[in-house]
Amino acid sequence: MKIYRPRSINLKQTLVCIALFGVHGAAMADAERFEADLRALFSEGGTLSIGDVSSAMLRSRLTAEDIVFEADEGERLLIDRYIVSGDYDAPAEVTLEGLRIEDSLTELTLMSVERIVLGEPSQAVFPLHDDLAPEQVRLGSLAIDGIVIELASELAEEIFFDTPFSSGHGRMTIDKLRGESLSHEAIGMLEISGMAGVFDELDELGSGSFTLRSLRLEGLTGIDKEGEEKLASLVLRDLAVESPELVARLALIDLDGNFDDGKGGVRLEGLHMDLARMIELAPEDERTQLRMVSNVLTGGSGELRLDAALLGSWQEKDEHSVLISDSQIDIHDALSLLLDINLPLLLPHDVTPSDAFGNMDWLEDATLLGGDIHLSLANQGLFSRLATLGAAMEGVTEALYVEQVRTQAQGFGMMFGPEIQAVLVGLVDLLEGSAQHLDVRVTLPAQSNVTTYMSDPLGVPGKLSVKVETR
Repeated sequence: MKIYRPRSINLKQTLVCIALFGVHGAAMADAERFEADLRALFSEGGTLSIGDVSSAMLRSRLTAEDIVFEADEGERLLIDRYIVSGDYDAPAEVTLEGLRIEDSLTELTLMSVERIVLGEPSQAVFPLHDDLAPEQVRLGSLAIDGIVIELASELAEEIFFDTPFSSGHGRMTIDKLRGESLSHEAIGMLEISGMAGVFDELDELGSGSFTLRSLRLEGLTGIDKEGEEKLASLVLRDLAVESPELVARLALIDLDGNFDDGKGGVRLEGLHMDLARMIELAPEDERTQLRMVSNVLTGGSGELRLDAALLGSWQEKDEHSVLISDSQIDIHDALSLLLDINLPLLLPHDVTPSDAFGNMDWLEDATLLGGDIHLSLANQGLFSRLATLGAAMEGVTEALYVEQVRTQAQGFGMMFGPEIQAVLVGLVDLLEGSAQHLDVRVTLPAQSNVTTYMSDPLGVPGKLSVKVETR
């Protein structure tokens, strides 16, 4: 006789099945919450339809597809897919694909975005009402691709509020936008790449176009408190603008606003303004005067090129601090200006170097321990062209014009002292062409303060040691 015995139960398989049913139940619950949150998000001022909400329990992912919101104001929001990955209460990532905002009356697309990825958001769905406090909105990272914005819309006015783009017409595109550590009070990093646009009636610029290779900022803090904003760094690369009012290119702006390391400043490279093209686009009755200015600045080329570096640093000595500034402005084929400042000083109590660069009001209470300032001006053609223009406007020869200016410089010197006279006469030598360089060296007394100089500005030159040289 055959005896039948019950098949043995596999405990591991049973536990897996129980876990899967539990996960499936939790996933279904999260899917219901997800749909409820989406409906609550668009609960006022329009109608909402959602094609499907599904859950992938093994990959902890919720997906809502074909979201369409018809606003009472006439705008339509469409989202192809809204995906929540990870724990619904603390998502690892939220992704929106195929986002479009349309004018339902004209069928015009006001804004479109290929893809938005929110890394480690504080919520899976951010409500649009005021119940959510600003500090509850946080993003670990942000990635947006394929942005297109029509500027002639109320949506653009809201996005670009208090900027020239808020009142213009045209279209703007952005290839990529990336961000890190974003909250209502600070931005760790934000970078825009591949930005371009065409515009009409854009404030003073009129109609034209622009391109921007990249704009990156880091360490922006205090944005929740007006007047307390601080920016650690900003780097702008390859900006080009073309309009009736401005035809220009800029290779680089590099701003170092983090003075905690004792140094900072701004560098500007490759500013190129096509003055000749701008004059062609200007009204006819303004062209003659604009050409005179252009000829003086560019020597007739019509192309203004400028590089500049305004840099500062702070050094701590045993008993005092030293403020150092190394700045240079170079207008190609016009002039070059160098400014070096070396000021040893005693800071007021509790003022740090970072505070000092952030707000220069402390200078009024600082004790200056001597120091020197060196200004060097090199003529690269500007002053000779100024002499030619001045003589033409006065209807005299250049020699007579220079002599008139020299007489005026000597007269001012009699009023303000020999130090000012030496500087003014040195500038006249550049105008005349008898010198191409002007050096001014100022040495401060062993101990002084800014308040003393401010109370008697006309007497300042007499309190300083001023040496003027031309060559």
